[in-house]
Amino acid sequence: MTRRDMMLLIFSLILAGIVGGLIGDIVGHYLPDGALKTLFQKNITPGFDTGQVDFYVISFSFGIRVGINFMSVLFMILVLIYFRWWYI
Repeated sequence: MTRRDMMLLIFSLILAGIVGGLIGDIVGHYLPDGALKTLFQKNITPGFDTGQVDFYVISFSFGIRVGINFMSVLFMILVLIYFRWWYI
């Protein structure tokens, strides 16, 4: 696997996570209350906050958080299957 293929895979995984998360939120918004709605809208947000600097007028916060839901994981798995089938 070349460097270009690796960069394409990383970009595709990030894009799949974003699109999958967006689709999951949209679909979950229109579903009636229940287990399926919870499955689509439940987000797990791992991340860390390295610190916060608070001045009198302005505040800075440093860190990163990633929101992961069912559809984003599903789309990432589909991207991995696609790359496994075509590139590897």
